[in-house]
Amino acid sequence: MTRFVLDASAVIHLASAGGKVRAGHKLLAPTLLRSQTLSAMHEAVQRGEIPADVARERLARIGRMPIRLLGDAVLRRRAWELADQLGWASTYNAEYVALTQLQADAFVTLDTKLARSVKGIVMTASIDALR
Repeated sequence: MTRFVLDASAVIHLASAGGKVRAGHKLLAPTLLRSQTLSAMHEAVQRGEIPADVARERLARIGRMPIRLLGDAVLRRRAWELADQLGWASTYNAEYVALTQLQADAFVTLDTKLARSVKGIVMTASIDALR
């Protein structure tokens, strides 16, 4: 079994593309994933990129994905440390990286800049690794 941490970009991609995840993979994310995906879908609607009903359906698909959401004190403390180490003002991305360090084999993001910035800190994987 491979354990992957997925960020909002990866989860939204899966929901949008109807992507399947191979059996045997375990999916993890910090609890902030819910708020980030909700906001991203609402923003896409406001920009006129997708209709509201499509956004709501994607959010429903995300809600049905077997993603274990975590957000304990150890994760938050490690995210703070990583944000300091990487010079990030925000801890949002650091939560995904911290969770990968603590409980997963690899981090999946479509954000290439983020993936480059965590090289050598955590293993990253492409969205195709989930299939």
